[in-house]
Amino acid sequence: MVRHKVRIVFQVLFCLHLLVTAAMVIFITVYGLNSDSRNPNFHPWKWYPQLLAATVSAGITAFMWQRNTYDRSPDAFKEPFWLSPILTSLMALMLMYIGTALSVSLAVLSFASALAQLIYGVWVAPRFEYATDIFWTATALPPDGTRELLAPQSIAIGVLYCCFLVLGIGGATALDENKTKSAIFFILVIMLSMFWTMQFLKNVIQLTVSSVKYIEMVRSVTMDINAARCIAIRGFSGRIAMGSILVPVMTLFRSFALLMGFTRISTVLAKCGNRWGFLCVGVYNSGFVQASSFTWEMFTRDGMVPLIESDLIEPFCFLSGLGVGAVCSMVSGFLSLVLHQSYAVEVSIYAFFIGYFMCRLALGWQEASVAAYYVAYMVRPSSRSIRRALEQIQRSQAGSSSTSTSTSILRSQVGSSSISAPILRSDDQGSSSTSAPLLKKESEPTN
Repeated sequence: MVRHKVRIVFQVLFCLHLLVTAAMVIFITVYGLNSDSRNPNFHPWKWYPQLLAATVSAGITAFMWQRNTYDRSPDAFKEPFWLSPILTSLMALMLMYIGTALSVSLAVLSFASALAQLIYGVWVAPRFEYATDIFWTATALPPDGTRELLAPQSIAIGVLYCCFLVLGIGGATALDENKTKSAIFFILVIMLSMFWTMQFLKNVIQLTVSSVKYIEMVRSVTMDINAARCIAIRGFSGRIAMGSILVPVMTLFRSFALLMGFTRISTVLAKCGNRWGFLCVGVYNSGFVQASSFTWEMFTRDGMVPLIESDLIEPFCFLSGLGVGAVCSMVSGFLSLVLHQSYAVEVSIYAFFIGYFMCRLALGWQEASVAAYYVAYMVRPSSRSIRRALEQIQRSQAGSSSTSTSTSILRSQVGSSSISAPILRSDDQGSSSTSAPLLKKESEPTN
């Protein structure tokens, strides 16, 4: 009952946040651009074009980036690890050229980020072979309709939504200089709304594709992805909204805990919210925290945690987002240098975040496919790459005396899967007692 109320609260909060944001954007745009209240130093026709152009370029670049991986380019998986540092360095040079104190500070930060990305790419280079194999295997056969339905339509929705928010940011920027604090508040609220909404859109794709892909791999049952997406939005919106906040927050704090060596704390944080939980929400119709905890316990029980943490799909998506964000930042920055140089820094910052979120939205189906591939292995351990990697981990941890894999354990505990329905129609107001079990009763999370 408590979980049921929590998911309803998040569903209501997300809907209210959309309504409040829309009303605020309309109000602040009209009020800020009014001739009586507008800052005389603000020029809309010199501020809006570069940021709107960057937003459109974000959609185009994100689609091209996603299309490159969809067409299975041989080096597509490795490209972000060397291309993102280059694009970030070019963005830093542009910021350095602008010459203001803020732009120089951001340029130094960008150069440091590019160096860190480059070092990280060299550090994870030995894992490229395994990660690339898993990536191409998991995304080899995307569910029917993924390319036509999820990628172009979701990107189009993201572009329109970001363009709408850009109007509000411009209206807040146009406020009189005496209302600087109000302008900062409005811009901060709009950016937070962008973060939550873009995360929500990405996680709708995450839940839809991972659930459909999991069903196809485990049972060889094909689902209509359009219907699955409608079910995800209508039935699991509260849980998706909750996960859209919990996953980034838990991931951030968990990274700090791992750096500090707090292993137990990192485990607790992973159970509270992880990206694997979206699959179990769609499959089991369970609460998000419950699904995250159940999935992580499965990985822990069978020794999969070191393996999934060494996978590079999350760094691939993150670095891709940084690269697209850098491209959009340069588009808006160079246009600002031509139209009105004093706007270059602020519009470059906004364009960077827009490009990052648009790219993460475009690559959501690849991340979902890899998640489904790992979870499906827990039911049907048929991947040679995962089995070999598990054997290597077990040999390194237990020595040469322990060479057995977790395959026999998985088969003895799980056995054959039992599917009564792929994804059950449900809503956050209804009961989840009719969830569709994909594993045996002893492995199913308790609602």
